[in-house]
Amino acid sequence: MEKSKVYFCKEVTPENVIKMYETLGKKLPGKIAVKLHSGEQGNQNYLRPEFVKPIVEHVKGTIVECNTAYEGERNSTEKHKKLIENHGWNKYFTVDLMDAEGPDLEIEIPNGKVIKQNYLGKNIANYDSMLVLSHFKGHPMGGFGGALKQLSIGCASSKGKSWIHSAGKTTDQTVVWDHLPEQDLFLESMADAASSVVDYFKGNIAFINMMCNMSVDCDCCAVAEDPCMKDIGILASLDPVAIDQACIDLVKQSNDEGKEHFLERVNSRHGTHTIDAAAALGFGTKDYELIVVE
Repeated sequence: MEKSKVYFCKEVTPENVIKMYETLGKKLPGKIAVKLHSGEQGNQNYLRPEFVKPIVEHVKGTIVECNTAYEGERNSTEKHKKLIENHGWNKYFTVDLMDAEGPDLEIEIPNGKVIKQNYLGKNIANYDSMLVLSHFKGHPMGGFGGALKQLSIGCASSKGKSWIHSAGKTTDQTVVWDHLPEQDLFLESMADAASSVVDYFKGNIAFINMMCNMSVDCDCCAVAEDPCMKDIGILASLDPVAIDQACIDLVKQSNDEGKEHFLERVNSRHGTHTIDAAAALGFGTKDYELIVVE
């Protein structure tokens, strides 16, 4: 597989998000789902609606989300819709909670290493393409969250999230935390799930990672640490494996004194194994060319 192109610019602005999308040279067709993290109640680090409004309007996309599988304000449709409104998303957008109602869309993963099927919010079937807007940061279970996490846990229904977290043991969010597998099986399940979403859109998918507000904790944490690193920039690619690998490499190459704390979170969870597992499945490559956009 030849090197994937990953585009990079240093200044994190709404205008540069549009610029990076345009630099990809990929016009996403039809009805576009914009997958992002809308933030847990109490989280201070998630990207606000005002920041993403220009790119969502630029592509004429629809914000999509799914319910969670953990305690909080997003694990039921009623609570989640209320929080989306409280966070101001409805002020600018129609937000499609893809698993607001069942049944889920079950898709097969014939080449999956750990899980052989994935459960997505059924409304994903209403879209022709997807723009994955990822806030790159740490994660309490996965080590880090980027494009691969948005594809896997992000697009999965509540049932699907339980399935991934338990490495295919249960789809029940009330018992999933009693069935947590060995860590690498969870990470490989994420890679399996991510591959299924990439396959589903058949090339009509693009990725933008924003390296800002970089806490060791995810936007899913109600109580999260403040960012430990200064903003690094915006990356864009058509390859979810390459873009996440590039983000990890940029952290490692940084002179920021907070990088050791960030990398401790990644390494203690063996987080880069998700990238390795995804590359092994063949829907992306770790071998990339970083192209600086001025």
